[in-house]
Amino acid sequence: MTVKYFGTDGIRGKSNQEPITAGTALRIGQAIGKYFSTNVGQQRVIIGKDTRLSGYMLEPALTAGFVSVGINVALVGPMPTPAVAALTKSMDFDIGLMISASHNLYQDNGIKIFGSDGFKLSDLVEGEIEILIDSVRSKSLASPDGLGKVSHLSGAADWYIDYVKNTFPEKQDLSGLKVVLDCANGAAYRVGPEILSQLGAKVISIGIDPNGYNINEGCGSTNLESLSKKVIEEKADVGIALDGDADRVVFCDEKGETIDGDQIMALIAQDWAKKDKIKGKTIVGTLMSNYGLEKYLSEIGLLLERSKVGDRYVVETMLHNGYNFGGEQSGHIILSDFSTTGDGLIAALQALSIINSSGKRVSNAAKVFMPVPQKLNNIKYKSPDLLTLDSVQSVIRSAEKRLDGKGRILVRKSGTEPLIRVMVESEDVSLMDSVMDEVLNILDG
Repeated sequence: MTVKYFGTDGIRGKSNQEPITAGTALRIGQAIGKYFSTNVGQQRVIIGKDTRLSGYMLEPALTAGFVSVGINVALVGPMPTPAVAALTKSMDFDIGLMISASHNLYQDNGIKIFGSDGFKLSDLVEGEIEILIDSVRSKSLASPDGLGKVSHLSGAADWYIDYVKNTFPEKQDLSGLKVVLDCANGAAYRVGPEILSQLGAKVISIGIDPNGYNINEGCGSTNLESLSKKVIEEKADVGIALDGDADRVVFCDEKGETIDGDQIMALIAQDWAKKDKIKGKTIVGTLMSNYGLEKYLSEIGLLLERSKVGDRYVVETMLHNGYNFGGEQSGHIILSDFSTTGDGLIAALQALSIINSSGKRVSNAAKVFMPVPQKLNNIKYKSPDLLTLDSVQSVIRSAEKRLDGKGRILVRKSGTEPLIRVMVESEDVSLMDSVMDEVLNILDG
């Protein structure tokens, strides 16, 4: 079916433009509420958000939608996406909602939905909710005595801090480790520094002064320049960058050099493989995962299974096959022994425990494999049908033919932004550059 509202990670768009308006948010709340409602007691939904100004518009609108169809609402305020997922499951909520556009700037916002099991909804369920969004009518509304109630869930932040800390090995701490933590002026600006500090690290925090407009702006996991500079300036051991809703993490080593999600996955995989903790001896990556990661995993007796791009597809593949480890180069790392979704802080703690145990500098411990040269570019499209044009497809087919046996190309439309993403990978750098230029020229023409 053609989707009108949902993309690869919930519903997302420009704030105060359809579908991210107060009116549509109210109908979304009603539709989700009606989909999950039963005749057995009143259902409960928990709603969290990041620090965007528009969250203060969407939160009450969604709340009104739920209340109007008889759903009880618990609000937790600014809280990481994985915290909302974990709270949904652990505290027996029927639905979890996170208001966030993840790594995007403040102008965007979105709605991520979790079922009672803490997992994101399937395409099938999202499709059924799509229909309800446009069909909820006054007859669907609750009677005056059947309206939902609203409460604020106190202690949620402390609960999540303890939850994340309990994933760290019992007999270890982070004393002696100097960490620069970039919270992207986002949802983890309070809980992130607290978790690392309570585990004994000396924490220098940046990106912890949200003002509604500065989320992900020049900071966070998609912009490491300020983190890198701060690590060098402070002579820190490591830099850790979260994104706006803290479901991603990437590192900088003590030299300020980037350690992406693929390298963090390899670091954890190396340790977990020795301890026989990886179910099915398989890690789930995506079509974007570097071929160098695949080769390295093979060398240590593991397989890399690739899913479509998007952490929800990684999770779906993990669930379908009974795997417990997956992730993306962007820093979504899913360790299902601990969490139902990507959790930047949990992944960071797993990596830090391994680095600390190794006794090595981060630059040595966390650069596990040699990546195959890879180029990534984004093009804003003028028409959503651009990739269907014969002229574009012809150039892509030609690029695939040139790379056959020498590399890979992936051209896809983003599910969260009006962008076409192009990835080219090859050990032949001149061929990689040539293919990238050729594809970008046809897309930009």
